[in-house]
Amino acid sequence: MEQKIYDLIDSYRDEYTETLRRWVNVPSVRGVPAEKAPFGPEVRRMLDTAMEDARQLGFPVRDFDGYACDITLGDAKEKIAVLGHLDVVPVGDGWTRPPFEGVIENGRMYGRGTNDDKGPALAALYAMRAIRDAGIPLKRSIRMILGCDEESGWEDMEYYGKQEQIPETGFSPDAMFPLINTEKGMVVLELRAPAAKDGLKILEFATGSRHNVIPGECTALAEGGEVLAEEVRKYAEETGLPYTAEVTDRGVRLTAVGIPGHAAYPKTKRNAIGMMLLLLDRLGAKDPVRTLAAAVGLETDGGSLGCACRDEVSGALTCNMGILRLEKGGWYGTLDFRCPVAADREKVIRSVAEHLPGFTVTVDVNKPAHHVPAESELVQCLMAAYNEETGGNAKPMSTGGGTYAKILKQGVAFGALFPEEEDLAHQADEYASIDNMIRAAKIFANALVRLCAE
Repeated sequence: MEQKIYDLIDSYRDEYTETLRRWVNVPSVRGVPAEKAPFGPEVRRMLDTAMEDARQLGFPVRDFDGYACDITLGDAKEKIAVLGHLDVVPVGDGWTRPPFEGVIENGRMYGRGTNDDKGPALAALYAMRAIRDAGIPLKRSIRMILGCDEESGWEDMEYYGKQEQIPETGFSPDAMFPLINTEKGMVVLELRAPAAKDGLKILEFATGSRHNVIPGECTALAEGGEVLAEEVRKYAEETGLPYTAEVTDRGVRLTAVGIPGHAAYPKTKRNAIGMMLLLLDRLGAKDPVRTLAAAVGLETDGGSLGCACRDEVSGALTCNMGILRLEKGGWYGTLDFRCPVAADREKVIRSVAEHLPGFTVTVDVNKPAHHVPAESELVQCLMAAYNEETGGNAKPMSTGGGTYAKILKQGVAFGALFPEEEDLAHQADEYASIDNMIRAAKIFANALVRLCAE
């Protein structure tokens, strides 16, 4: 029976590929709300596309007023949830291929959402199809829930939960294999402070659109001329970091080029906002820029904010400044913290406020950590499916990323990125390997049979 399911999934390959391309064609970035489109018309269009495709595959589909949809296999009362999302983060900088065309090169489909999370969600849907087409009798139903606000405020799941009972157990194919049974807590803080009246005069500054994205480029306009530009060039040479300065008729255009990525994984990235703060401090900027440069800069562990910590289960705290803007005579910014399971999130918040004098600090997001024991039926079944397919003996792991798994009493993140693949979620030239998405669909099917078959 397992081989029959795998053969079916192989037979879906071309259809899967073309469907994913159509999904990627929809730029489902959160926009201005409209009727029946709480997250904007493009997200609504993506939801409609996914629902119609699921109907064409023969599944019953329900629309929850544009917030989410669900797709069900089986009629058993007890359900296993599969939680994916259809929204994507903004494109950002550095793409070498069109972000919404689904270009295929060397077996990879490039585009925003291929990996996070349209490709994996669609792979899970085709796994459900294979289970049905193979005639597997189910003792538990499979309920796929596709949300539309995962990359922002999770209003979709809040709304869905008020309309329908969410299953207690399941997984989200929105991270990586082998399996993540521990997700750090999340704290997102908004910062506001008046602009300085003396020191280097900063005329323009606006970088970042999401707190959970590490900005790859930051620009600012400062008052000055060739002397200031030469100071920038000296600083670039001194630090070895990629800064440029262009003298214009309005001042000096400053640019810092970082390495973009997901806020949860800052270790090998470089935040362009942090780079710019350090440069502006060097050029003579006063508070609040100087304060941010000293307390945040290029640090990713919250050390100078007084909140660095770690535990054995989930590792170290991480910190990312995703947005910084100069607007209406004041500064606005965000800090995104991924906090270890044992961390006191309230203490983190207090420490940040204490280390940022002159700033008003408000809490935008405060989510607890999430942990499912390795000995649970869910983790054991999913790990068995993964290890059977890969021939390994992998163990569960922790992450700083946040997935819909947190809304389940027993929920984990399961795939679809394999350990040997590079993670370009929230980055330029995001892609999905078609071979590996088909492989992931087989693992999902194997796992769901273990959990749901009679």
